[in-house]
Amino acid sequence: MFESAFALSDASRLLAGIVLLTVVTIEFGGTFLVRIASGKVPFTEFQKSFSRAGHAHAGVLVIFSLIGLVLADATGLEGAWGWIARAGIPAAAILMSGGFFASMAGKGRTEPNKAVALLYAGAVSLAAGTLTLGVGLLAA
Repeated sequence: MFESAFALSDASRLLAGIVLLTVVTIEFGGTFLVRIASGKVPFTEFQKSFSRAGHAHAGVLVIFSLIGLVLADATGLEGAWGWIARAGIPAAAILMSGGFFASMAGKGRTEPNKAVALLYAGAVSLAAGTLTLGVGLLAA
């Protein structure tokens, strides 16, 4: 029906489809934030700020993931390097937003629990994905 010169690799197409499906969970998180903001969920200020941060990181990193997938196909990277360039940013979206939400879980919490380690794992994943992608683009 539509012709296009633009085509994604199978790996990027698969990951892009999965990433797009996660938008529904981000939408659900937005409705939860509305409940928090309206006072229907009794959260501490710490929990409110981590909820906002988790939601924001999820949204921004999902958009960045989709852009990164298109750019990864332009690098010509294959094998493990190709997967790091493609999956590093989406994995960071999951790990970082999950880290914010999991580390603030629990009634009346005023500081992060041990799940905050997910934030650091996400930061490593984000760095690995973006560095691999950037170097791959410069070398292409």
